[in-house]
Amino acid sequence: MAVQPIPEGYRTITPYLCVDNGSAAIEFYERAFGAKETVRMAGPGDSIMHAELEIGDSKIGLSDPFPQGLTKPPNELGGTSVSILVY
Repeated sequence: MAVQPIPEGYRTITPYLCVDNGSAAIEFYERAFGAKETVRMAGPGDSIMHAELEIGDSKIGLSDPFPQGLTKPPNELGGTSVSILVY
């Protein structure tokens, strides 16, 4: 089987956000941009370990911050907390 360099349904570049209160962020993106949630992996409490949204023909990854993770939300960094996945 041939390996696909870009997973099916993904674009060459996919942004990944670390946010406080991922559930509220998803609701906001649904209302503001018509986003569709396609993946949600629940974490402890009401947190989100990983979620994927589709806006138009593009995907966005999203998670809440976790102490053991490397990503931090904007209020902890004092700036943006976007990672970019490049396939």
